[in-house]
Amino acid sequence: MLNVNEYFAGKVKSIGFENGSIGLSSIGVMEAGEYNFSTAQPEEMTVITGSLNVLLPGSTEWTIFTAGESFHVPAKSEFNVQVCECTAYLCRYL
Repeated sequence: MLNVNEYFAGKVKSIGFENGSIGLSSIGVMEAGEYNFSTAQPEEMTVITGSLNVLLPGSTEWTIFTAGESFHVPAKSEFNVQVCECTAYLCRYL
């Protein structure tokens, strides 16, 4: 089953799905902008195209992640993202 979601007035869109080899995941696209996300469970975010400038929980420094790079977000936390160009991502719910 596919679940389509829109956030931030349609500037972030994702399609959630379940796959036997990677589990519950979503794939999506973020338009240029700044966003704050909250998590209920741990997540692994992988950039597919473009780049994300990310401020992870507990960090004071922003880190840039480009295509092929991943980062982890702990459960029950928030993280900030700055996007300079349309960027595609894969989010795995761990």
